[in-house]
Amino acid sequence: MTAASVVPTRYHHLMAMNLRLSESETDALRARAQQEGRSMQEVARSAISQYVSDRSGRLHSAIDLVRVEDDELLDRLSK
Repeated sequence: MTAASVVPTRYHHLMAMNLRLSESETDALRARAQQEGRSMQEVARSAISQYVSDRSGRLHSAIDLVRVEDDELLDRLSK
């Protein structure tokens, strides 16, 4: 008997995981889910998807922010 014959096919392409959140993280996630009319799972999955798909954009934004905000310091350090 294989796992494929025991587990229903609807679960073959999904991965289950436990996510342990602090009380404040849980409260914030619950509030956002209620605000958006979605489940906590949907909000968490959406946030994870956005995080992993936009890493280079966030990195470039952070670098640009440092360049602007710390321009004087970077100039002094380069000498």
